[in-house]
Amino acid sequence: MLCNGVNRRRRSTRAAPPPPPLRLSPLLACDPATAPEVLWFIAEHEPELRRWLVANPSADAALLEYVAQAGGPGVNRALTILLDGLPAA
Repeated sequence: MLCNGVNRRRRSTRAAPPPPPLRLSPLLACDPATAPEVLWFIAEHEPELRRWLVANPSADAALLEYVAQAGGPGVNRALTILLDGLPAA
């Protein structure tokens, strides 16, 4: 655009494009770098992946409680392994 003989570009006010869609997988569910929002999405919408959330060191008590209550294939076994591995009080 020419304004007083100067070529000025219009500044873009558009936000950056969103990141590509994540591929929900056991690896993503176990990865401690996975965002808590993604872990919760997996817990709420992907029963087949819930057991893998138990192995994630970033999974907090609220998430593990939800997974325990919601259940899913292999969840009880995963929780048993986790709890058996804790030191006795």
